[in-house]
Amino acid sequence: MAHETDMAHAQAVQAKYEGMLLAKPNVVGVAVGMATQGGRVTDEVAVVVMVSEKLPEAQLRADDIIPRELDGVRVDVQQTGTFSAG
Repeated sequence: MAHETDMAHAQAVQAKYEGMLLAKPNVVGVAVGMATQGGRVTDEVAVVVMVSEKLPEAQLRADDIIPRELDGVRVDVQQTGTFSAG
């Protein structure tokens, strides 16, 4: 049950912040999913921000840094490359 509550909360957070996240450079998508750590999927629900290229924070302007958490939900940045219609 807690997992469903976490998922619903994460979906609300995604809806609230999706526009702001998509406006940042390299962001190609935003979804709710399971966070990853060290290449492994965890059991933690997160707002997943998909980027074409994952850059070190030092190479980004302060306004372009994606927060690690939004409204108590972990934000997981995952490099996916770019998407194109097949």
